[in-house]
Formats: sequence, C-alpha cells, structure tokens
Amino acid sequence: MLLKGKISILDFVKTIRNDLFAITAFSVLVGYVATQRYFASLAIPLALVAIVGTAISLLLAFRTGQAYDRWWEARIVWGAIVNDSRTLIRQLRTFLPVEEEAEIRLFLERQVTWNYALSESLRQLPFSDKVQQYLDLHGVKDTNIPNALLQQHGLQLKRLAQEGKLTEFRQVQLDSTLTKLCDSMGRCERIKKTVFPASYSALLHFLIYLFTLLLPFSLDDNLAFIKAVLTAGIPTIFIIIERTAILMQDPFENGPMDTPMTNISQNIEFVLRQQMGDEAEQPAPTNPDFYYML
Repeated sequence: MLLKGKISILDFVKTIRNDLFAITAFSVLVGYVATQRYFASLAIPLALVAIVGTAISLLLAFRTGQAYDRWWEARIVWGAIVNDSRTLIRQLRTFLPVEEEAEIRLFLERQVTWNYALSESLRQLPFSDKVQQYLDLHGVKDTNIPNALLQQHGLQLKRLAQEGKLTEFRQVQLDSTLTKLCDSMGRCERIKKTVFPASYSALLHFLIYLFTLLLPFSLDDNLAFIKAVLTAGIPTIFIIIERTAILMQDPFENGPMDTPMTNISQNIEFVLRQQMGDEAEQPAPTNPDFYYML
C-alpha cells in the first residue's frame, strides 16, 4: 500500500517505461510523417479525433473504476479478517473456563499462522519461517494451507464440544465466526484468480494508437516539433491512466499497490496476544524506509 507523502515518481516511470517509449516513438514518427510533403494537405476533422478520444476516456473511466473496486474490496475483506480474528479469541475467552487457557492458546497460534499463511499464499510466496515452523511442528500438510488451518479450528471445536467444555449454542457461535473467516478467504481467492479480460486492454491500446495516428492530421500547426509534442503528450496521459488501473486491479501481487497484508497480520498478532494478557511490542511497519508498506 502506498504511504502518504512517500510516492516515488521514478519507480512509477520505470514501471511504465516500455509503454512510454513505444507510444512516444510512435507519436514522434507519426508527427514527423504528418509534416511531409505527401501528407501536408491531408486534413482529418478534429471532431472525428474527438470522438475517438471520448471513447478512450469512457473506457479508461470504466477500467479505473473497476480496478479501484477490486483494490477496495480486498482492503474491506482484510478489515473483516481483523475483526473476525479478534472476535474468535474474545469468544473463546468468554465461552471457555479459565483453566482451559492452553486450548485458547492453540487457537491463537493457529489463527496468527492462518493470517500470515493466507497473505503469503495470495502473493504466491514461499512460506515464511514463522509459518513453516508451525506447519512442521503440527504436521499440517495440504495443497491449501489456510483452509487446512481453518479445518483444524473446526476439529478442535468439535473435540471441546464432545468433552462437554462447550455448549451446543456456543459451538454454533464459534463456528459462525469460522464461517466468516472462510468466506473472507474465498473472496480473496476470487479476486486473485479472476483476471481482467485481455481483450479489454487490447481494444484500449488499439484506440489509443488510432488516436495517436489521427491526431497530427487534425492539427493546424505545420511545425513537426509542435505536432510531435502534442501527439506524444495526450496519448501518454491515456497510457499513464491505464497503467495505474492495471497496477491497482491486482491487490495481491507483492507490489507497492498491494493490500498491506503482512502489516495487517502483524497488527492482528499484536492485538490477539494483548487479548491473552501477553506483553507484546507493537510491530514496526513493513518496509518503513520505502514509499509503500506490505
């Protein structure tokens, strides 16, 4: 997630440099050709170019809106995970007798691990040492580790109910919280696996290059430099807006625009341990020296 006041323009330019180079080279070439003798008399009505520009603007507005919706939904989901993680431990401390603190701590360690495991799975990263040590210690092996950890939550609840430590009503309440966590996991996986249609980007790029091709022939200025600047400048703005939307539409790609899942997981761990009465230091934000936080 980008931090306020720490945006790196240089890194953004590096991200879009290939697109900028392509559109600039094409624009300069078209602007130069438009001033040559054979094309000097060719004039395209500005209204026609404006129609293409309007179509591009509408498509970009839709693209940016949809990208932001995906990014914001991801943040909402992780906000729900924060609340449900706290609720789970609070319910356990309320429903179970004081002497069952060891059972509650099993839930706590598993839930902390679940948060980190889910964030690392979504980013398709190898599990951190913290997660891997827990998995090795408890023998958790599955193709979907976060789902396996929730399954262990459910099995422990079943055992506690069978031992008479949880009433049926309290078991249902706890299972409802687990269901919410599972729902949040599923929503994250849906965002991760649902790709934006490639045909949409192809159409948008085609219209931007078509706009670039037509624009110099609708300008009255005969100076090649002026036409090149105008022909390159306007399409470059379109390209920047589109690239911003592309970066924002995938909030689980381990990049600057990501949902700060690692930092959220650290804060969840801090709060859960405080709920258990443990002394814990507030975790430092990840990547504090950068312009973003993961």
